[in-house]
Amino acid sequence: MELISPIHGKIQYKKEEVITFKKGIPGCEEYKTYVIKEIEESPFKILQSVQNNELAFIIISPFYVIEDYEIKLSGEIIKNIKIENQKDVMIYSIVNVSSKVENITTNLRAPLVLNIKEKFGEQLIVDKDVYKIKHPLM
Repeated sequence: MELISPIHGKIQYKKEEVITFKKGIPGCEEYKTYVIKEIEESPFKILQSVQNNELAFIIISPFYVIEDYEIKLSGEIIKNIKIENQKDVMIYSIVNVSSKVENITTNLRAPLVLNIKEKFGEQLIVDKDVYKIKHPLM
């Protein structure tokens, strides 16, 4: 399958790569399906909406930003995205891009929790004050 992003160009993906956010992502609740694509030689990835080719997020592993990043998953999230094994879980945070490198931040307070086996995801709000919504990357 293929979609054309006005920013990222042609994106090839397979049906089995599609991740479903049953609740959507806050602010974009109407769009439920996404694919993750690598950005060559970079810790960043693209989370591209399959339903809206103009909607994409830059994401990064929060462990790249804070080595000992730690969250607790509620029973509700475990149930919602059908987690049975912790090795099937991937955590990403959304990057806030800026034209000035020193202003680029990432949202460590609201990570994306993905079940890469079942292909479900949900955004979690973390109650730890040490994690900021706009954590500097540089």
